[in-house]
Amino acid sequence: MTCDAASTVSAIRAAAAAVGEYRSELTALDREIGDGDHGENLARGFSAVLGKLDGDLPGTPGGVLKLVATTLISTVGGASGPLFGTAFLRAATAVGDAAELDGPAVATALAAARDGVVARGKAEPGDKTMVDALGAAVRAAQERAAAGGRPGEVLAAAADAATEAAAATIPMQARKGRASYLGERSIGHPDPGATSTAYILRALAG
Repeated sequence: MTCDAASTVSAIRAAAAAVGEYRSELTALDREIGDGDHGENLARGFSAVLGKLDGDLPGTPGGVLKLVATTLISTVGGASGPLFGTAFLRAATAVGDAAELDGPAVATALAAARDGVVARGKAEPGDKTMVDALGAAVRAAQERAAAGGRPGEVLAAAADAATEAAAATIPMQARKGRASYLGERSIGHPDPGATSTAYILRALAG
């Protein structure tokens, strides 16, 4: 599978569909330990992204990722918009103007996305946030890319690792965000941001 502008658009459409599919679940998870709007916010943002994908499109994967980033930042409130928007924006910057991405380039984009989220949210692994899922995803992606994995294989490895990491947030006590206000009562719930990150990566992998 090549990773050019057209396939990136298809992957983003799949991510938007996944967000719509899991919208209620993500909102329910967030209602338990957060503001209760995570699924709704993401769905609104990706719905706006779909609208932009119906217009004139950039000719590179980086251009498509930047379009997603600016749309999410401008349409999603709360923490989700800036965090997911920053992730896509850093990924766009990392891949530059390349017409096609190979496995290592995809892994590099994921690492840039993780670093952007860390810088924006000031969270660390173990804080029970989307950083837990992204960190695991990046490690798996880099290993698969180093082994010669193609873009789809790199993203699939990232999605597998993110899914496991999202489940691993269940026994954690939150140390960041609104969930941290609950203290020990945040234990026993999966982090909504880590969960949505896993769903989005799974969709991007195809």
